[in-house]
Amino acid sequence: MEIPVLLREEITKLAQDYQQNQLKQTAQNITEKYKNESGQGKHLVSTNMEAAVYAMVRMPATFGAVSSALESTLEMMDMDIHSVLDMGAGTGAASWAIRSVLDGELSFTCVERESAMIHYGKQLGKLDETLSKSIWIQRDLNEDIPEHADLVVVSYALNEFSEEKRIQVLQKLWNATDKLFLILEPGTPVGSSQLKKAKDLLVEWGGHIVAPCPHNDSCPMSDSNWCHFTTRVARSKIHKTLKNGDVPYEDEKFSYLAVSKEKVDVSFARILRHPIKEAGKITLQLCTKEGIETRIVTKKNKDCFKKARKSSAGDSFGKESVE
Repeated sequence: MEIPVLLREEITKLAQDYQQNQLKQTAQNITEKYKNESGQGKHLVSTNMEAAVYAMVRMPATFGAVSSALESTLEMMDMDIHSVLDMGAGTGAASWAIRSVLDGELSFTCVERESAMIHYGKQLGKLDETLSKSIWIQRDLNEDIPEHADLVVVSYALNEFSEEKRIQVLQKLWNATDKLFLILEPGTPVGSSQLKKAKDLLVEWGGHIVAPCPHNDSCPMSDSNWCHFTTRVARSKIHKTLKNGDVPYEDEKFSYLAVSKEKVDVSFARILRHPIKEAGKITLQLCTKEGIETRIVTKKNKDCFKKARKSSAGDSFGKESVE
């Protein structure tokens, strides 16, 4: 799902307050900070220019990842969600994504440590009637959670903590969840490994896995074959400039975990890698309740073959229909 046009245009306008060479240098500095200083509790984005660059570079990708993960989650279960707690909200990308996926009346509370992020989050939120009413709270994730919500989301934020602190924050976020807890991390071996550990803890605390896993057991994937998915997002001109990109899109790799407070009957498999599509057959790598399996779908099963032909990595796939 693409970021709304009005939001993309407003993000682009943020560049007007700064020189392009300043923006490019700031983008490089932020990249280096996230690469070398994550997990140390440091302030990685604190000035207005850094927050503006963050919005230009990261909002489209975060929007795409959160909306993709939430759509896959809601495909597995029916759930009425009326309140949202966006933790480590940054400039509000996750809230925008949730707003685009969910129908009905929604209330948003956004918790963010950096005042510069909140400044732009509020500014961008004015474009949407619902998001303009969001409550923004300046607070660190490791402090007390301000309230409960049906849906609690934390995207690309837990990786900024040490492992010990991450567990403490995770438990606070889970306690603040009334119905559904959604976590996103970078689609890297480190991000996937962190979610493996989070999954085991959340199941131990009484959680029920909704997606992407079709079971509550520990992840069967090896560290060299980590679980991650991809969403393709369009790049604006300023986005291409700041990231030295040549193509008009980027593929955001992400890992995610959706956990419910209520028991969920998940009778499906998850496609882990891009299907191998050949004449007359399609090979799928699936995560099932029994573990990782490779299945071949042929034209003998027309409906199943048709679905497999249209499928992509990250899609659910009814295991009972696979040959």
